[in-house]
Amino acid sequence: MINRILSTLTILFACYALAVSQTRNPDTDVTSQQIFLGKGGTFAITNARIVTVSSGVIEKGTVLIENGKIAAVGSNISIPSKAQVIDASGLSVYPGLIDSATNMGLSEIPLGANGTVDVAEIGENNANAKAVIAINPHSSHINVARVNGITTVLSMPTGGLIAGQAAVINLWGSTQASMAITPTFALVVNFPRITTFAGPGQQQIDFNEAIRRRNQQLENLKKLFKDAENYARAKEAALKDKSLPMPKTDVKLEAMIPYVRGERPIIFTAERERDIRAVAKFVEENKLKGIILGGQEAWKAADVLVKNNIPVIYTNIYRLPVLDDHPYDYLFEAPAKMQQRGVKFSIATGDGGSMVRDLPYHAGIAAAFGLPKEEALKAVTLYPAQILGIADKYGSIEVGKVANLVVADGDILEPRTNIKYLFINGRLMPLTSRHTELYEKFKDRKLEN
Repeated sequence: MINRILSTLTILFACYALAVSQTRNPDTDVTSQQIFLGKGGTFAITNARIVTVSSGVIEKGTVLIENGKIAAVGSNISIPSKAQVIDASGLSVYPGLIDSATNMGLSEIPLGANGTVDVAEIGENNANAKAVIAINPHSSHINVARVNGITTVLSMPTGGLIAGQAAVINLWGSTQASMAITPTFALVVNFPRITTFAGPGQQQIDFNEAIRRRNQQLENLKKLFKDAENYARAKEAALKDKSLPMPKTDVKLEAMIPYVRGERPIIFTAERERDIRAVAKFVEENKLKGIILGGQEAWKAADVLVKNNIPVIYTNIYRLPVLDDHPYDYLFEAPAKMQQRGVKFSIATGDGGSMVRDLPYHAGIAAAFGLPKEEALKAVTLYPAQILGIADKYGSIEVGKVANLVVADGDILEPRTNIKYLFINGRLMPLTSRHTELYEKFKDRKLEN
């Protein structure tokens, strides 16, 4: 995934020049380095309504940030003299929002600039492809999402039967390594599905033929998993018994080993009930850690999902119903139905980058169509943190967790709410983006006669 080397180097040099510049900003009295990297230090957010997510709401309290972590939360907190105090009277503090399905940093301009798109590799098995290597830390989409309260995302590859490995990243950092929370979190598998759609302008595929094609793809997937298992066994045997030949290195099968052995999760794309049940069967038979991505009809397969402890990353709030006889709110109500049936789930945008900023509104719509509001907030904070295996450090406001925090002037799931302060890794982030830059540039422009 090195399609953008030249353009990325250009961006890196430009950002480096910005970072090392020490020109004072007369409006904020911070260096341009702080504008780029955010401002570190000790902070006390006082007089705030604190929505902890995990332990209810503190109507008026303080959050103390030290060394990048939440040092104290409560109503009677001793504030160190060195702390920068932020009076948050009338404001609310939330944990940073987490989008558990994006292509963030992998796609800049999807249409018309192919060199800025690096989401997929050619071929059926790309298990060795790692999204974290290709992420552009200086993508304009990062700031756009960040200023709307999103602090953490899952960035994943697409394409092929096995697309590659997804990364969990913070939306802050000058390199992929500094952004990465879990560089290789999960393997992304586009699970074979039955589809009669052949493409625009083409004749519809016969249903029996569609089943045959799906079954063939499924056999290919099973073979790849079996090959990875056999490859791992052969390596282990050769290491124990030096008289046995060591198998020739296969980087693709090598990458699959921790996933086929159930040591790391596998994200399976699936929407319809029959496909989700097929994934659950595949997970059960192969003793895998499975996650459903998409999940339009996951609530219909709640029994097998709960039985096999398979969570769902739901990405369909902004999409239209698939079938003509489905009601308009069919996809809006799905999170509520999953919650009622005990399915573990998160709400995600499933976006390439530009619309990740709308994550809170996805959850807000779900809340408007039956999902309890507290659950809707958890679906973009604590629940994705649990699914992504980072709930010990992210997803709620608790002492000891990483200080990814959002201070807003209203309900964070409401479009009218504005973000006033945002912290990632305990650093106070600048609330600037491509959008704000264009606004400042053109807000005073006068039309010429």
